[in-house]
Amino acid sequence: MADWLGPSGIAAITAAAAGIAGAGAAVLLSRRKTRRIMDALNTMLDRAINGSFSERSFDESLLSAVEAKMARFLALCALSAQSLSAEKKQIKELISDISHQTKTPLTNILLYSQLLGERRLPADCALCVNALSAQAQKLDFLIGSLVKMSRLETGMITMTPRQNPVQSLLDAVIPQIGPKAEAREITIEAPAAEGTAYYDPKWTAEALANVLDNAVKYSPRQSVIRVAARPYELFFRIDVTDQGPGIAEEEQSKIFARFYRSPAAAQQEGVGIGLFLAREILASGGGYLKVASKPGQGCVFSLFLPAQKS
Repeated sequence: MADWLGPSGIAAITAAAAGIAGAGAAVLLSRRKTRRIMDALNTMLDRAINGSFSERSFDESLLSAVEAKMARFLALCALSAQSLSAEKKQIKELISDISHQTKTPLTNILLYSQLLGERRLPADCALCVNALSAQAQKLDFLIGSLVKMSRLETGMITMTPRQNPVQSLLDAVIPQIGPKAEAREITIEAPAAEGTAYYDPKWTAEALANVLDNAVKYSPRQSVIRVAARPYELFFRIDVTDQGPGIAEEEQSKIFARFYRSPAAAQQEGVGIGLFLAREILASGGGYLKVASKPGQGCVFSLFLPAQKS
């Protein structure tokens, strides 16, 4: 075969083989180099995550430049975290101060207005006292809601969810709303709920109470509000169905925003915080809140609680 190819053919084959071998070696070297770089980057990220990152390469390589940039980035992140922590501490102190400074004056206003209301006063004075008492109660509710909202948003409120019967939640909330519903001749129907969910009893009760209070507020007199609870695989769903005026589709995403009041509800008392708080409370506990409604057909507010600890 060597005679057939001749010296030039053999030389060409040898050169081609050498070229292939060289190319293969270059590919292997490139892969090894890439693997070393990726391993180094992976190690850098691991050290950055666990807080032990420090520069180790001080040469002119690209890897050294990446390490230097990573070090600067982490330093900036640390400064930002410290700044956020300081701001959060200041907000906590401010909220505590507001809560403390307003509690005593409001309590006194409510007390003295109540004492005045128990006295025999001229008709015009009694009217003023009643108005003063109503406005003081509204202000007390508003400040309390604002403080709760701020504590939720700044992480000052710690949720302590645990596995609880859903019926316990209903038993804690419905009697709270009962007197207000009776005053408007509204019936609350709540069949027994079977099963448990993973929730914080105190704060989830407040979320459900806000939703029920909202249903009573906007339902017509002598109507019915139904509370139905049913388990699913991942969540336990509680539906609060009313016979109110309903909510237009374009407004349904707005009603959970803080201080939002629908133009159709302008005549009703309220400040637009209840549904916002309810949604925030449920979200903090791993659940969520939805609404389904059509104008003139009432609303169904659905509270979803985690079925168990995730």
